[in-house]
Amino acid sequence: MIATEKGLGALSRFSSFENETVENDSAASRRAALAVVPSALAHTAERGGVSGKIAAYLETADLPSPCLVVDVDIVEQNWVELARSLPTAKIYYAVKANPANEIVSRLAGLGSSFDTASMGEIDLCLEHGVPPSRLSFGNTIKKERDIAAAFAKGVRMFAFDSMAELEKIARVAPGSRVYCRVLMECEGAEWPLSRKFGCEPQMAVDLLVAARDMGLDAYGISFHVGSQQTDLSQYDKALSHTSSLFAALGARGLDLRMVNLGGGFPSRYRTDVPTISAYGEAIMTALTRHFGHSLPDIIIEPGRGVVGDAGVIQAEVVLVSEKGGADGRRWVYLDVGKFHGLAETMDEAIKYRIETPHDGKETSPVILAGPTCDSADILYEKADYRLPVDLVAGDKVRILATGAYTTTYSAVCFNGFPPLASVCI
Repeated sequence: MIATEKGLGALSRFSSFENETVENDSAASRRAALAVVPSALAHTAERGGVSGKIAAYLETADLPSPCLVVDVDIVEQNWVELARSLPTAKIYYAVKANPANEIVSRLAGLGSSFDTASMGEIDLCLEHGVPPSRLSFGNTIKKERDIAAAFAKGVRMFAFDSMAELEKIARVAPGSRVYCRVLMECEGAEWPLSRKFGCEPQMAVDLLVAARDMGLDAYGISFHVGSQQTDLSQYDKALSHTSSLFAALGARGLDLRMVNLGGGFPSRYRTDVPTISAYGEAIMTALTRHFGHSLPDIIIEPGRGVVGDAGVIQAEVVLVSEKGGADGRRWVYLDVGKFHGLAETMDEAIKYRIETPHDGKETSPVILAGPTCDSADILYEKADYRLPVDLVAGDKVRILATGAYTTTYSAVCFNGFPPLASVCI
């Protein structure tokens, strides 16, 4: 959605923001965690805050509410920093995190490859001039006709985690490169992954041997340590298991050539997270420990870590109410909720930072909820969220680090509300 401009600053009540870029150096990891409602200017140098570019835009843009605003320069900055930190890895951006045309176009221009989950995402990348050699069909659950369609368009790399999926690939995408996704622990991840994707390690050995026997190129192994992974040691554990699989397959005459580490790179929410460079150092150390200096091809599939910090949702307070009882907390209803892109508040897993025009004043505990008629549309009830007591209906608020998994999770028209609007600047 393209926003129109108006002369008066729509958010002039907010503190002014200096035009500083997001920091990714080691100093960021040493700073204390931000409060839920940061004091004025406290966030301007913080990763995942409001960039000067977004702040200036919000001063003049006439936006629908709610609306996501993404600073594409920050997307590029995060991608470049990741490429610097893991120079031996090929980056396959996870399109599902945010498939905005401007983001795909910018990353395509940087030479990124892309992890795709559907023919829709494949076609999107191809429309932006991405050659099919830079695409991976990374979903392990694919219709056979979609595999055939991707193959016809030149895609030659496919993920699988079962014999049934492998047989589909062999039938309609002969000779393709395939990699097997293996189950790994997700300890330390704020958004852990279930057993829906990946197979047991011993099964992976048998499947990759079968792939070779079917005439496919048994390329390697993939895993995912969980989204928003903040425990750097999890990569070492996963790579230890992976190197054992390489050895087991070598004993059966199959020399694998690739490790796909998936994603897990975080955004900056309520607490500090390690810097991008810290992830690079931890991963490279683990790779050398378990594979020596003859490293296989390395693939990473970042999504949240590239686009999450680049986005801010501007929303509006619909109602502030009290309901009596011993709890005493106010209910704050926003015009954005679980069905408008904040699905990752499910089980209060991802805890976003929130700014209001009254920051720095007295606060009190609140329960945060969305606007729909669904009782599941409660964002935070257990987590300790405190917002200014002066907050009233009509106030604009900013929900930080919402560039990933928001527009793609937004319902089409639940309760008649339009899906989350979005603009890239």
